[in-house]
Amino acid sequence: MRQPAQLNEPAEQPSAGPEGRAALLGPADVRRLATELGVRPTKQLGQNFVIDPNTIRRIVGAARLRPEDVVVEVGPGLGSLTLGLLDTVSRVVAVELDPVLAAALPGTVADRAPELVERFELVAGDALRVKELPGPPPTALVANLPYNVAVPVLLTMLERFPSLRRVLIMVQAEVADRLAAEPGSRVYGVPSVKARWYAEVRRAGSIGRNVFWPAPHVESGLVALERREPPRADVPRKEVFAVVDAAFAQRRKTLRAALGGWAGSPAKAELLLRSAGVDPGARGESLGVAEYAAIAAARTAEESKESAS
Repeated sequence: MRQPAQLNEPAEQPSAGPEGRAALLGPADVRRLATELGVRPTKQLGQNFVIDPNTIRRIVGAARLRPEDVVVEVGPGLGSLTLGLLDTVSRVVAVELDPVLAAALPGTVADRAPELVERFELVAGDALRVKELPGPPPTALVANLPYNVAVPVLLTMLERFPSLRRVLIMVQAEVADRLAAEPGSRVYGVPSVKARWYAEVRRAGSIGRNVFWPAPHVESGLVALERREPPRADVPRKEVFAVVDAAFAQRRKTLRAALGGWAGSPAKAELLLRSAGVDPGARGESLGVAEYAAIAAARTAEESKESAS
């Protein structure tokens, strides 16, 4: 199987973006900005700033963006990826939690991409709490996500903004592997299933440590998602996710046992599993999202029968 491309060669000097209008940040620029702001990257906020313009170009290219796209970027930091995105799409809305970085980012955009200022808007706040964004609905999410909140941020954005059609996120390699894992894989789990409720998911590349400052202790990876319709329209997402959580809470047990609490008893779980066409002796990691949706639908149907009798 072809391995994802490695994005790990740092450039020595910053340079203009793909259309020549945004001057991307290089290593010296990133460190200078951080010094001017008195910013020291913190592990608590998962801050690792990209210092390589070539990596930014490759990330933007891997996102398969269109000129008319409205991109939401979570955690823009000092603006490395923001500048690359502005040179490519019609609008970028950046959501930044750190108040110092949020205050400085508009100035960085104005300084390094003066022709593109009108394309940029900043939202100062926590992406996990943001429920609406200014301007037209976002069509793409592109972000270097903090490792400690990557999965919650991804799932929250997909849930709250159904207009998002494409996603490209940079996350810890282990998280990337989990998100892109297929049923039966040893790393297949809750994030793998829940992401597939919303989209097709694939690994889109690997990124070395030396394109970041400070260099993280782990490798990073790119994950691409393409929105599609959920596997079933007759069962709420919340109910499907409840089945997924229950199945993986005791992943070494058979589904008959693992879903006993969720269904009311192991015997009831077996009844629902058989009704959904799922082997009660199977384990959670062997099922795809469509099968989890079928289990949730079976419970809804059973409850409807009981209430009607």
